Amino acid sequence: MGAGRLLKALDIPESSQLLVFSNTSLQLSLIHPGNPRALYFNDELYLGHVPGGKIEVATIDPDLGAVFYLFDLQREGSRVTVERPRRCMNCHANEDTLQVPGLSVKSVAPGPEGGSLDTFRAGLSGHAVPLSERFGGWYVTGTGGFDGHWGNRMGRLFQGELSATPLEPGRRFSLDRYPVATSDLLAHLLHEHQVGGVNRLVRAQYRFREVRHRHGGSLPLELPADLEAELAGLVGYLLFAGEVPLPAGGIAGDPAFREAFARNRREVEGRSLKDFDLRTRLMRHRCSYLVHTPFFDGLDPALRHRILGDLDRALADVLRSPTATATTTGDPGTRNAASRHLGGDEAAMIRRILKATVPGYPGGAT
Repeated sequence: MGAGRLLKALDIPESSQLLVFSNTSLQLSLIHPGNPRALYFNDELYLGHVPGGKIEVATIDPDLGAVFYLFDLQREGSRVTVERPRRCMNCHANEDTLQVPGLSVKSVAPGPEGGSLDTFRAGLSGHAVPLSERFGGWYVTGTGGFDGHWGNRMGRLFQGELSATPLEPGRRFSLDRYPVATSDLLAHLLHEHQVGGVNRLVRAQYRFREVRHRHGGSLPLELPADLEAELAGLVGYLLFAGEVPLPAGGIAGDPAFREAFARNRREVEGRSLKDFDLRTRLMRHRCSYLVHTPFFDGLDPALRHRILGDLDRALADVLRSPTATATTTGDPGTRNAASRHLGGDEAAMIRRILKATVPGYPGGAT
C-alpha cells in the first residue's frame, strides 16, 4: 500500500500536505531542502512520510496522549512490521509538548543541508505564536504575497550574523513526487491550532490523573491553584483567546483543503465550528472544533464536564455583560478573560452550536 492509498484508507486528505525540510524528525538523515518530509493530518490522525523512508503515524489517545508508530510501505510479498519507537519521546515529551506525550511543531533557521542554525518559539505552540516566528524549515504555499515569517527561507551564518535567502517550493525538488503540489498556509495555521489544543488537553488529562492519585483516587473539592489556572487558560485557548491576526487582507486557503476540512462539519442553523472567517482570523465562530473529536469525548469524565461547564460560563458571561455587542471586542474590565474577545452575537451562536452538537454540554445534547 502506497502513501496515497494509506491516506485514503485513514480518511486523511492529501490537501492537508505540509512540507518540512529541516532535520527535525526521527528520519532526519533523509530530510533536506531537496527531499522534504510530507506531513498530513485530519482532526484525529497525523501521518508523515519522507520519500525513500518510512511511514510515521501519530494518534492521540485520551489517556496516554500522543502515540507514535513507524513502518515501511507495504511491498508485494512482504508483511508490514509496525514499530513503537521510544526515540519519538525525545522530542514529543519535553517543553515543546508541555512535558507530556504530545505533538511538536518546530520552527528553525535551517542551514543549506537542513540542519538548524537557530530555533524560534521554543516551548510554545498554538494560535498565539507570532507568525514571524513560525514556519522556519517549512515550505509554505498560498501566502498571497505574505512573507513575514521564516518559511521558504534558508539561513546562513557568517561571522556570527544570521541571514536568510529565499527558497522557493519546488526549486530543489519536483513537486510531482508528492500527492499534491501544495504546503498551504491555511493547513499550516490549522495544524498549529490543533497541536496547541491537543497538548493543552493532554496536559490537563495528566494533571487530573495526578491529582486523583494524590487524593486516593478521588478529586478534592478544591483543585490546586495552578491546575485551576491551567484550566482557565485551556478554556481560553478553546475559544481562540490570544489568536494572532491573519496577514493584512486575509488569506484564501487552498479550495481542496477547505472542502476536505468541512466534510465532517456538525451544523446548527447552517452554522458550524468549522466555518472559516479568513479575513482577520481563522474561524467565524471562535470555539475549537476539537470539542467534536473522539479524543475530546474520551477525556476523564470529570475533566470533560469541567471544561464544558467552564466554556458555558465564559460564553454566558459575554451575554450577561452590558458591553456585549456584535463586534469582536468587549470591555476587558467586565469580561471573563477566556471570552472577553468575543461579541454577543458570536458567543450566542457558539453556545447554540455547542448545546446542539456536544453531548453533555450544559442544557444541551445528552
